[in-house]
Amino acid sequence: MAYTSPWPELRGQLLAPAEDGLINQTWLVGPEGGAPRWVLQRVNPIFRPEVHDDIDVVTRHLRRCGVPEPLLVPTNEGRLYAHDPEGAVWRVLEYVPGVTVHKVEVPARAVAAAELVARFHAAMAGLDYRYRHVRAGAHDTVFHMALLGSQEVAAGAEHVNEAATLARRILDDWQVWPGNLDEPDAHAHGDLKISNLRFSPSGEGLCLLDLDTLSRLPRSVEMGDALRSWGNPAGEEAPEVHFSMPIFEATLVGYRRVLPVSDAEAEGWLLGAERIALELSARFCRDVWENRYFGWNAARYASRSAHNLLRARGQHHLALSIRRQRLGL
Repeated sequence: MAYTSPWPELRGQLLAPAEDGLINQTWLVGPEGGAPRWVLQRVNPIFRPEVHDDIDVVTRHLRRCGVPEPLLVPTNEGRLYAHDPEGAVWRVLEYVPGVTVHKVEVPARAVAAAELVARFHAAMAGLDYRYRHVRAGAHDTVFHMALLGSQEVAAGAEHVNEAATLARRILDDWQVWPGNLDEPDAHAHGDLKISNLRFSPSGEGLCLLDLDTLSRLPRSVEMGDALRSWGNPAGEEAPEVHFSMPIFEATLVGYRRVLPVSDAEAEGWLLGAERIALELSARFCRDVWENRYFGWNAARYASRSAHNLLRARGQHHLALSIRRQRLGL
């Protein structure tokens, strides 16, 4: 049952489960027969409660800069979150009407998405703040590759031969990745998959969602992660994918409407997309035999291992597609 008692605004309102709550359990809340007004979430324990201090500071700063973002709704005691009797963390945010998409199917969507992200980056450049909650190992590609290379496979693990072969290929491709691992950091959203952006029905970018991953990252990592999502219209469920250069070019068009991007920086974004695709393929591959981290679709796949193997292959294909086009092959 959803926990609503610390928020007087929610009493007597209708709660409906949201389709997009993949990490945090999510409900839309509003009057019966009316539009939602709030978002109620049971926060995944991978996020410490301090993350709400970060979200509050950043969203209020963005509002002052004229960049719309949903604010946290305080409890009846003025807190940013509440613990239920079992110790779980709950929070309430303002609801932003609009559209969530899961694929960038046309370049115009990438233009609007990139404009929105650039407005976020421009506003955040003026914030002097040290984040209280940062995920350990987030986009630490060297760490994830080292884990993959040192993994001990349990006897009898599913798909062990296919996963071991794929792991060697991933590690070999990482060894020849030519990017820079020592770029300066900047304020970042940290998870710019397209479903974390909110759009108007006409396609305008409205706001960023799911700010649990706020941190400081190199811009090539931030935008590389975005392009890994935006530039793959087939999605993470496809075994073979193709990176869309028109989407990449549209992303540059949209971002450059707000902030400058040099050709060298644009090349870095492509290298970043290749890096993050390799990193995610390594993480999926490792979970083929660890069989414990990523969620999986039991209606479509015989096991978590089978689902992770497909996703690992898909992200590896994506990385190689980016590499071939980056090199003009």
